[in-house]
Amino acid sequence: MDPSGTGDPLDEGYAPPDRPWVVEGLGTTANERHTGESLETRLTREVPEPDGSLGDGVGDLVDGDGEPWDDEVGVARAGRLTQQADGTVPATLTASDVGIDGAAASAEEAAMHVIPEPGDDDALLEPSPVPGTPGSDPATGGTTAPPSP
Repeated sequence: MDPSGTGDPLDEGYAPPDRPWVVEGLGTTANERHTGESLETRLTREVPEPDGSLGDGVGDLVDGDGEPWDDEVGVARAGRLTQQADGTVPATLTASDVGIDGAAASAEEAAMHVIPEPGDDDALLEPSPVPGTPGSDPATGGTTAPPSP
């Protein structure tokens, strides 16, 4: 039975564990299991619980209210850039923003944000729907509000 469907286990890939296994820890050999571990040794391996003084875990500031936004960090994510839909190669290098496209972006793509021009603070806070996607109105060429769930 091959759940991945690759056929060859070498084609499947390997994801290393987030933390090292306990091969270097106490109790992995028969002698260590037999003699046991002292309470003092067990207490030194203990990881203390966070006490809450490290902040709320959001943003860079201890008492911050989220990720900081300023004029150098855009709020709206940039979408994926694609070439012309008909497949022709234009004479100049152009691309169209097709939106986030199912949110299946790599880390590099997700890090790209749109920065508004100076004096145009509210223009790019929310990206407008791309024609042909949910939320666009092909009859008028304009956009409509996406259907509410």
